[in-house]
Amino acid sequence: MKEIRWKKRLIVATAAFGLLFGTTACGNNGNVSTSQQSSGSHQKSDSDQLQEIRIGYLNVMDDAQAMLASEGGFYKKHGLDVKMQMFNSGTDLIKAIVGGQLDAGVLGFTNALTWLDKGADIKIVGGAQMGYHSMLVRKDSGIESLADLKGKSVASQQQGSTADIVLNGVVWKKAGITKNDVQMQYVSPSVAIQSLAAGKVDAAFVFEPYDSIARLTTPVKQIYEVGQEWPFPCMVVITSGKMVKENKDAVYALLDAQKEAVEMLKEKPAESAKLITKHFIKENELETSDGKKIAATKVIEESIKSQTFEWKITPEQVEKMQEIADMMVEQGILKRKIDVKNALDLSWQEQIKE
Repeated sequence: MKEIRWKKRLIVATAAFGLLFGTTACGNNGNVSTSQQSSGSHQKSDSDQLQEIRIGYLNVMDDAQAMLASEGGFYKKHGLDVKMQMFNSGTDLIKAIVGGQLDAGVLGFTNALTWLDKGADIKIVGGAQMGYHSMLVRKDSGIESLADLKGKSVASQQQGSTADIVLNGVVWKKAGITKNDVQMQYVSPSVAIQSLAAGKVDAAFVFEPYDSIARLTTPVKQIYEVGQEWPFPCMVVITSGKMVKENKDAVYALLDAQKEAVEMLKEKPAESAKLITKHFIKENELETSDGKKIAATKVIEESIKSQTFEWKITPEQVEKMQEIADMMVEQGILKRKIDVKNALDLSWQEQIKE
């Protein structure tokens, strides 16, 4: 009977993960799936005075500030009529920016480096979120540390994603092993969690809200979270050099709105969760692994609290970006060494008086 009850909870969890299926954070894998949305539930007034701008985002907690700026009406407040467009991968999102179909987006900074390597005119203009990637294992696995994963199977995002870069360049080095010492399975985060819960893999390296939902609804535990020991800027605001030159006012307004959203996420996570939960979980409640009920908004609130949202890009973060860029060269993702400072335009944050 206990096994039957657990399987029922797994079905509920699988349904929740299904809503997130295919999305990738800080990465560059997957196929695009786009949908046009208006700027939240707030109706435009005096729309002729609002400047139209197209913003891309990924349906992951890393992009919560972009969703909240829309749902909370912050874009409109700052004079923008935003058309939000959702993508399943940073690769396709940045392709749309390079191709002129989007004006800006929130995605992993490694995507910008990949395109700079190709000669594209791309600029990182603001911060968004510090990297959060956790290693989950089943509670009954006997696995207590990263070193215990030697010889085990691990599910993670596709090769070349930020998760994969950090996994190889930071996590495995900490454990004293290499990717050749584990059996890697490259799948979407939702499939990684489902595989872990079903015992098909020994561990899953994922981001939020997959971590929170998994630990609440399935018998898994976290043994490592890279952001706690090696904090790095994962998600950033990216636009084209042309957009910065020709429409800097719109770029600044976008960043002003997302700064306000970041501050709300930090100061009012419960209120923020009420506005963005629908992007992640359709049900009002989820059943936990111990048979209790928990409100979906509470799950997302806790997921928000686990994140470090940051609208600034500090000198320390630039150094971490450079370290990851060097890892990308070492891992054969970039053809040449890139100075990340050439990708940055921090004029917006430099003119802010806190």
